[in-house]
Amino acid sequence: MDMNQIWQWTTEEFLTVSASSSPTPGGGSVSAFVGAQAASMACMVANLTIGKEKYKEVEPQVKEILSQGETVLNALKTGLSQDIAEFSNFMAVLKLPKGTDEEKAVRATKMQEVLISATDTPLGIAQNCFKVLQLAQELAPIGNKGAISDVGVAAYLAESALKSAMLSVDINLPQIKDPGYQERVKAERARLFEQAAVICAETVAVVQSRL
Repeated sequence: MDMNQIWQWTTEEFLTVSASSSPTPGGGSVSAFVGAQAASMACMVANLTIGKEKYKEVEPQVKEILSQGETVLNALKTGLSQDIAEFSNFMAVLKLPKGTDEEKAVRATKMQEVLISATDTPLGIAQNCFKVLQLAQELAPIGNKGAISDVGVAAYLAESALKSAMLSVDINLPQIKDPGYQERVKAERARLFEQAAVICAETVAVVQSRL
């Protein structure tokens, strides 16, 4: 799949290919797409706040939220493309020859490398979704009240995308033989899940109070 072409697709095309027997876009890519939608909602509310006299006092803070939101939006778009590329890399390693002991050793080494890379990518997607949650939390008490429900949408989508992306981590992790790497990823997973749940709940509570 041409990574440069995916962003030329219509939404209909993206959904059609995702629903087909094609293995990509898969769960990691779809999670990145949902995370990107969450980021776009945070950016939208920020844009609807900037320039309004009523929110003049918080405008510098909201501008910074917008800047960070745009950065994380682009990072999630990159993560989507990268997740698709990682699957192609994995399939290429599977096809490596294994007729001799030397070939088997090379293939095994490459497999560990590609598994770690294919785990780091969805982990990065999850971490970027967490950043969206943090931005939504900052925006909830100060964003344009007329669009504040969309900050709640950003929070809900970001937490969901975070957890969804982590499933792509979970499926690869048992095959990775480096125990230190496994422990670091498991610790990060626990941290993200625990903190994301708290931030999402607090953010939605603020949103509800401003509806």
